[in-house]
Amino acid sequence: MSGIEDFFVHTVTLETWLGAGSLGDIYAAPVRLSPDNTPPNGVFLEGKVKLVRDSTGQQVTAASTIYCSVADGARFTPDSKVTNGGRVSHVISQNVNDAPGLDLPDHAEIYLK
Repeated sequence: MSGIEDFFVHTVTLETWLGAGSLGDIYAAPVRLSPDNTPPNGVFLEGKVKLVRDSTGQQVTAASTIYCSVADGARFTPDSKVTNGGRVSHVISQNVNDAPGLDLPDHAEIYLK
């Protein structure tokens, strides 16, 4: 562990988007990402508006950003549902920050609309 996990103090529920079906969008079973889980896989949720690029390259506004481990970040595919405190958001895109060999904390940034 790199120590960045100490900042993952928030809990969210994630429903990974699997695709579109004949009756609408299809999501995986909900997964709770919480600092109470083992291994520690909570998230840090920042409520800051910023401009980001979506999966098609269009510039869109993200209402908040989730920071989490790179492994958990892979679960946050575009259009996945994220619930925090009753508020449902959808994933716009993500950015992986890693620096192999530099001993810096690897993490993923997940942008939400």
